[in-house]
Amino acid sequence: MLNSIRIHIRFIFVLFFATSFYDAAAQYKVKGTVYDSSRTIPIEAVTVLATNGKVTMTDSTGRYQVDVRERDSIWFSYQGKPTPKYPVLKIADVTQFDIALRLKVDVMQEVRIRTRSYKADSIQNRKDYKKIFDFQRPNLGTMTSIGPMGAGIDINELIRLFQFRRNAATVRFQQRLVQEERDKFIDRRFNRILVRRLTNLEDEQLEEFMKTYRPDFEFASATSDYDFQSYIKRAAENYKMKKRI
Repeated sequence: MLNSIRIHIRFIFVLFFATSFYDAAAQYKVKGTVYDSSRTIPIEAVTVLATNGKVTMTDSTGRYQVDVRERDSIWFSYQGKPTPKYPVLKIADVTQFDIALRLKVDVMQEVRIRTRSYKADSIQNRKDYKKIFDFQRPNLGTMTSIGPMGAGIDINELIRLFQFRRNAATVRFQQRLVQEERDKFIDRRFNRILVRRLTNLEDEQLEEFMKTYRPDFEFASATSDYDFQSYIKRAAENYKMKKRI
């Protein structure tokens, strides 16, 4: 009996240290587009590097994607000129980290305009981060499996139970992705073109109005187009009345 207890204790210690090393290997994706200084022309063949040793290059549309860990940094290099390093934890939106290099493209490049579909982008984002969006903390239900010999413990779920740092980091990243997805949905509905057309506001007043009356996700997702535009018009009347006062 004593030997059995010792074996179990050793197994738990080995499992704990093994999962600590496994935590360090948890990876995410940073992706975006690299532009020239005008922020209109995408740059091809820009080298994208990460402190974990990963290296990639931008494609013909300036797009890139690189695997990183939570505590990594990335930087860009073009024609032998590197940019500063950007810590992954400080990147506001890892799914759309666009940057502009300090250079001007002398030769006009062919510009292809493609209408981006929010729904298509959202579906693709869910595919790219499927494991993150589907993640749930291990519990008694996930650890218990039913087989031909009856109920048992799923060893993979038992291992996950001891991955404290990795579980916490994954939950934080999951919450971050969900919030970014919600923010993009609000940006799509509460956009500058629509608000300007309905309010006739411009420049600083438009910016101030959009910050003050920005709707939350629940309202933006549950409201019809008619009611949503009515809200913007009523909010504009209220904003203008306060400005007159």
